[in-house]
Amino acid sequence: MAGMELKSPAFSDHRMIPRRHAHDADNVSPPLTWSGVPDETEELVLLCEDPDAPSGTFVHWLVTGIDPRAGGLEAGETPRGGRPHRNGFGERGWGGPQPPAGDDAHRYFFRLYALAEPVSLPDRVTADDAHAVLDRRQLASGTLVGLYRR
Repeated sequence: MAGMELKSPAFSDHRMIPRRHAHDADNVSPPLTWSGVPDETEELVLLCEDPDAPSGTFVHWLVTGIDPRAGGLEAGETPRGGRPHRNGFGERGWGGPQPPAGDDAHRYFFRLYALAEPVSLPDRVTADDAHAVLDRRQLASGTLVGLYRR
């Protein structure tokens, strides 16, 4: 399976996410860029999750229907053609990091999936349910991990 490269000008892989992107700050989604999207891709899906959340893996962002020709997005934007779903806070779109105060840094996995055909996911979906669909249907994927602590 081919891999895509997913990056952010706001933070490097396995480095701290700036506070402005946190849920209890400006709650602005980070800018992202990607490359290596396979030619046969019909749709991109973006998922951001925190597997270190006390109640289980927490969905911070899920966007389906992203135009495969999009090469990224600016801070605070929805990717071109994208349909934002409800996050774990019950809000539509980005819900920034908000780990319990005093916890070690949590890991935030940003995953971009290339799919050969459009996918239908419920408006609010768990990370496990999203993975059950996306992991088996992907042509390629890319991952970027950010860290955050309060």
